[in-house]
Amino acid sequence: MTGRISYRLFATTRSGVLAAVLALASAVSAGPAMAQSAAVVGVDEVRREAVSQTFPVIGRLVARRAGVVAAQVAGPVAEMRVDVGDRIEAGAVIATLVRDRLRADREQRAADVSEQQARLRGADAEVRLKKQELERLVRLKEGKSAAFRQALYDDTQLELDMLSGEMAEAEARLKRSQAQLQRAEIDLRDADIRAPFPGVVSLKHTEVGAFVNVGAAIVTIINDGELEIEADVPADRIRALIAGTAVGVRFDGRNQRAIVRAVIPEENPLTRTRAVRLTPGFDTEDGTFAANQSVVLDIPISQPRDVVSVHKDAVLNRQGNNMVYVVDDGTAQVRPIRIGDAVGERFIVEEGLTPGEQVVVRGNERLFPGQPVSF
Repeated sequence: MTGRISYRLFATTRSGVLAAVLALASAVSAGPAMAQSAAVVGVDEVRREAVSQTFPVIGRLVARRAGVVAAQVAGPVAEMRVDVGDRIEAGAVIATLVRDRLRADREQRAADVSEQQARLRGADAEVRLKKQELERLVRLKEGKSAAFRQALYDDTQLELDMLSGEMAEAEARLKRSQAQLQRAEIDLRDADIRAPFPGVVSLKHTEVGAFVNVGAAIVTIINDGELEIEADVPADRIRALIAGTAVGVRFDGRNQRAIVRAVIPEENPLTRTRAVRLTPGFDTEDGTFAANQSVVLDIPISQPRDVVSVHKDAVLNRQGNNMVYVVDDGTAQVRPIRIGDAVGERFIVEEGLTPGEQVVVRGNERLFPGQPVSF
């Protein structure tokens, strides 16, 4: 249960174990034919491993990229090309807007550019002509010709300055017209509303015929190919979680791993928890996962220690006592054990087993002490 460290401690006494073994032995004597028949079983190795005490926290899968795709230009919707549940690629056209007004605006802007280009050419010609006049006057002045008139020279220089200013204005008007044309072309291009990233359409916000303004929602997309895990972890359990820490993940009967990506430095004052983001250590692109799908995280709250562990399926409980079948020289021998906390799919063995021994994990419910086994 989230919010409380869960553990199971299985105690046993020597007298209780002895009684259980005697009961099994009597069963063997009652059925010798059955005990001599070889049983096909599954086995698992008792192993020594480093484990740490964990604290279960419910987390959820979240999409790293999800959101609303909005219109970037105003206009009526001409076509919707996707429906809820459709999987789309980045750049795919989601919807198109009516283009008539946008095309007309683009043509008008193109005409404005042509007009300003013509005006600039005219201003340039006038400037060049006036420069020629000024150059002739300069030559007369340098040649000390009697035809040189200082007043005419000054007037020509002034006219050249005025024409140069008009040419600069024409260049500015041309640039403004070109920018307006570029914006009209962008609006025309944005009439095709495209997916900014791959994903699945989870919601449609409009339909054909509706008028949308700039920023109006068209569809919502979830990129289920880039999922990560988010969990709200109690603040007093956060110390062991730093970037790169491996954490166990349980879902749908499977056990996987995830790596802490970041601990968000903001605490919820109501729950006293902090959000933690983890990168899954398993493939989330096979289409079987969904945003907000629940998972259970085993948050470490103690330093790792070496222990002997046995698979849970190997442990049998008889009259309140725990025992396993150990494979010894091709036969199944019953062994009383004392176990401690559960760690994932295994129990910590406090007494009764040594690393490397093979124990029966499948078919042990029907075994008898001393029965031959094969695997």
